[in-house]
Amino acid sequence: MRFEFTAAKVYNRSSVQHISRLLLIVAKALLFILAVAYLCPVYLMAQDNYEIQVYGADTVEPRSTMLEFHTNWTAQGEKSSLDGVRPTNHAVHETIEITQGWNDWFETGFYIFTSARSGDGWDWVGDHIRPRFRIPEKWHWPVGLSLSNEIGYQRHSFSPDTWTWEMRPIIDKKIGSWYLSFNPTIDKSLHGDNASRGFEFSPNAKVSYDFSKVVAGGLEYYGSLGPIGSFDPVAEQQQQFVPAIDLNVSPNWEINFGAGWGVTRSTDHLIIKAIIGRRFSWKKS
Repeated sequence: MRFEFTAAKVYNRSSVQHISRLLLIVAKALLFILAVAYLCPVYLMAQDNYEIQVYGADTVEPRSTMLEFHTNWTAQGEKSSLDGVRPTNHAVHETIEITQGWNDWFETGFYIFTSARSGDGWDWVGDHIRPRFRIPEKWHWPVGLSLSNEIGYQRHSFSPDTWTWEMRPIIDKKIGSWYLSFNPTIDKSLHGDNASRGFEFSPNAKVSYDFSKVVAGGLEYYGSLGPIGSFDPVAEQQQQFVPAIDLNVSPNWEINFGAGWGVTRSTDHLIIKAIIGRRFSWKKS
């Protein structure tokens, strides 16, 4: 009986220490994000309300296709046109994302962006293509690591920049019930109002916890640090925090939804977002 009590005590102490380390990691990550967001002045070319997602490092399996629908409704946003760009207030942005897996280290994604708003009707906004490379799991790296390059066109009435390029390194890690992901994204306007601004740094991050085998909840962050080496005033920045829920109902389904709050005057103040995805396998049984 004494032995069992001692073992349980050691186990509990070990568990507490492990949880404490995890909480410390999460706290440091959040403090870093907040420090970057508020101590560095930032600017974002345009609020990206079409695809609000922090990526994981994994890719779609070979001979499989992922079909996703991104639905984002701006409950409180910009109410007037800015430099020819339509207002976002009460706009519904529907994005179709189709991703094809080719092997264990490469996939290609394709996006179709649309927008619907009372008085404007339903419009096609633009298309992007996104090849992504990753470190295969068989290499047994301590963290997940991949790199996506997204390039595409969007109409000037929806974005001040018609051609853009996004380079997104992705680093993620699963530690017990905790999940951490960091996307230190670099953006470049290739044609449009901000083409002369150079490369911009737009970090995204996510921290979540598995409350059960089905439900995970956490916090997502979306921001930008403006042109690298030449940051802009804080008043012109866009920063957004999104408490979100992930439902792991099946390996073939991806379900994510949340509500995003903009914390600066240049950010849309409230956005409701949902992602529903379905994987299809073309492998022979």
